[in-house]
Formats: sequence, structure tokens, C-alpha cells
Amino acid sequence: MYFVSSLWYFVFIQDTKYFILNTMLIGCHVSIAGGIQNAPERAHLLGCEAMQIFTRSPQGGKAPALTNEACEDFKLQTKNYKLKTIVVHTPYYINFASANNRIRYGSVSVVRDELERASLIGSKYVMTHLGSAGELSEKEAIEKTIEMLKKTLDGYAGSAELLIENSAGSGKIIGDSLSEIAEIIRGVNHPKLVGICLDTQHSFASGYDWHDFENTLQKIDSEIGLPKIKLIHANDSLVEFNSKKDRHAHIGQGQIGLDAFQKIVSLAKEKNIDMICETEHDQVKEDIETLKKLRK
Repeated sequence: MYFVSSLWYFVFIQDTKYFILNTMLIGCHVSIAGGIQNAPERAHLLGCEAMQIFTRSPQGGKAPALTNEACEDFKLQTKNYKLKTIVVHTPYYINFASANNRIRYGSVSVVRDELERASLIGSKYVMTHLGSAGELSEKEAIEKTIEMLKKTLDGYAGSAELLIENSAGSGKIIGDSLSEIAEIIRGVNHPKLVGICLDTQHSFASGYDWHDFENTLQKIDSEIGLPKIKLIHANDSLVEFNSKKDRHAHIGQGQIGLDAFQKIVSLAKEKNIDMICETEHDQVKEDIETLKKLRK
């Protein structure tokens, strides 16, 4: 038997039969300061194999134009730095269940625009939060979210696919329960809404105990199905289990811990799910290195 490897795949040769196994990729969220074309080099310097970006300010304001030149430069740089997966994160102000029509329909417009922009730059996924129920009941909020997501995807034919990120569960934020997200995905029933981005910290804070790994996997599988996990946000937790708070910590320095992350990385490797860190940039390079060591 011969073994040949690279960063991206493994090839086993036995009796002239070839078996190719993909390798999950590891990266982090990267700044686009000065233009999206600057992000790939920053990602490379941090040790990224994949990266997540905003294409506009996450706080609001007009989105910068994506010219043909900027898009081609970005795609060239991602190729030069061997970044195989690009993810676009939508702005923070998205709220599909707002009682305010302007906010609700504005969210539809922005997420659809992000899908179109992501397709222009060759991004695999657009990842979004759903917002807060606010004045609505849980049932009403889910129905409104389904309605708005249908409007977002109506007529969309781009290459980028949409993911929903689970929330930490504070207040009336939508999506802390994976069964709730599964209901929304079924209700939208669109081929471009393909699954979830599973945030390890958010899930831990909302009642999914990574220390009880096998039972947590069974819970996730029963609520939404493991194949619906298309991306993992790899974040340790500053706060305790079931705290309902969104507080990220560096890998191995929080309440989830390295033992649990070893199992999470093994799952990601087995299922070929890329991992993106959203930790503070003072140590995010070390977080990426830690995840790569666990992957080995």
C-alpha cells in the first residue's frame, strides 16, 4: 500500500484502486480593511486554510461596490494562498421577525444582496443569524422568519449557499434550539438553504453540553440531523454551560476545554466539516494551530 498526502486530500493505492478522502479545513474570521482583496494575505499569515469575512460593515451603512477587478483580484489571491473555503457572514442587524416592516424587509434585501455578492467572489456559504422575536410569540416569530427567508431566496440562482447560525439563547433570540432551526429550514424548503453553521460556544450556552459528547451528538442528530451541519464556528466559552450568554474564549481556555474540542475536531474531520474561529485576534493564530494539532 502506498500513501500520498497533501493538505487537501489523502490517496490510498491498493490493487490499483484509489480512495480519496477530503480533509476538513481550519481558519478564522478575517478583516477586509482596505478592500476584500487584502483579506486572503491576512488569512494566510494567520495560518488559515479557510476564512470568513464580512463584505460590508457589520454595523450598518452602504455596502462598498464589488467591481469586477476587485472580485477577480480576490479570487486570484484566494487561489495564490490556497484558501479553499470562503464564508461570508451577514451583518449583525439582521432581524427577520421584527415588528418593524423596514427592518424586516431591509433584512431580506441585505441577505439577498450578500448571497449575490458572495457568488461574485466565489464564496461557498453565506452565514446569517435570524434575529429576535421581540413583540411576537415564538410561533409567530418562526412563521415570520420562514416568510422572510422565502422572500430572500425567491428567484435566487447564485452559487453561494445559505446557512443559519445557532444562537446562544439570550432573551427572545431566534435559533438557540436546533429543532427550531430545523422547523424553519423545512418551512422555507429551498435548495439554497442547505443547513446550519454550528457555533460551539452558542450551543454550549444554550444547553448542548459538549462534555457529554455522545448524548449531545444524539440530541443534535434527533433535532436537526448531523448532515445539516455544514460549518462549525470553533469557539470556547467564557461562560458556564446553559448560561444563555454569547461570550467566546480561546480554544482550551474556556468552559468547553481541550478534551471536548478533541472530540469536536474528530467529528469535523470524520464528516468533512470546515472549522472557523471567531476568537480575539491577539491569539487566534494560536487557536488555529491548536485545532490543527487536534486534527492530527
